[in-house]
Amino acid sequence: MSKLTIALTKGRIEKSTVALLEKIGINCDFLRNKNRKLVFTSPDDKYQFILVKAVDVLTYVQQGVADIGIVGSDVIYEDGGEHYEMLDLKIGQCRFCVASQPSYDPTDYRRKIIATKYPRTAARYFQAKGEDIEIIKIEGSVEIAPLLGLADAIVDIVETGDTLRENGLVIFEEMDAISTRLIVNQVSLKRKKQAVCQLVDQLDAYINKEKGD
Repeated sequence: MSKLTIALTKGRIEKSTVALLEKIGINCDFLRNKNRKLVFTSPDDKYQFILVKAVDVLTYVQQGVADIGIVGSDVIYEDGGEHYEMLDLKIGQCRFCVASQPSYDPTDYRRKIIATKYPRTAARYFQAKGEDIEIIKIEGSVEIAPLLGLADAIVDIVETGDTLRENGLVIFEEMDAISTRLIVNQVSLKRKKQAVCQLVDQLDAYINKEKGD
């Protein structure tokens, strides 16, 4: 069987992904005790794992360095690219939302200023509604933009809503649901079809069993 190289997203969804892989019998002890290493090979030599930032998962998969990528659908919505999306892993679930101070009026159709880390996603959403907006891209804590008068509202990922509440913001509109997806390099799906499909089938069977489908 061909060795599969899998690009994993570091950070928020990493722990849940490792737990899921262990549930289908992949020994991930080396990922739990990784120290500062970023490239790993499983003890059975079936898998090579690379730990990278979410947006870089797409790059590694599209360039063929990784056969498989595990990444949030928020990154896919925002950055797109050429790959096959094979499976919703049903972890890291959250949603895009429009949020602002309580005084914000979403029915006011004057030109709004929207602050976000996800300008393409925000633009598609408001364009579909026929609303005229200006987008300001913020890389850091986007929640402060309405508080300081930089923007009328924000588009951001919301999981629990705690950060919004702590900053006096409320959700006005819920947008796309987000979850972790398994994507595959187009060439790898042809050259390593058996290994790719075996992993996808194992994950799919476990997820369906857990969800009671």
